[in-house]
Amino acid sequence: MKKISLILVIAFLFACSKEPQPIDYGKDACNFCKMTIVDPIHGAELITTTGKIYKFDATECLVHFTNAMEKEKPEIFLTNHISNPKELTSVNEVSFLVSEELPSPMGENITAFPNTEKGQEELQKYEGQVYSWQELIHHLSSK
Repeated sequence: MKKISLILVIAFLFACSKEPQPIDYGKDACNFCKMTIVDPIHGAELITTTGKIYKFDATECLVHFTNAMEKEKPEIFLTNHISNPKELTSVNEVSFLVSEELPSPMGENITAFPNTEKGQEELQKYEGQVYSWQELIHHLSSK
């Protein structure tokens, strides 16, 4: 009986894990637009307070999906960035450049860079505007 209880406790702890799950490019579908996620630069992920994971093909899908959530509570927001594609990083650590010269899968032209300095540096190459995560949410909601 003790073994069964121990197994159930361990299974429960793993079920509630809030670790990011790698995006399987070419196989996973975006939880917002339902398109297959193929671009390793623009992928994003959301982990809820209960540990449920949602995957997205673009940052804009992550924001729009979060705005439409009713029952679940989002907790961890992750994104890929251009300097290390496929690596999921906290949205609070990166900067977002919105530029028509850098198209993203869903047309909002949002590309993440590893930090604010790199995002500002890219403004010398591309026209656009650099945003923090909170500024980006405000920008998308004001459209």
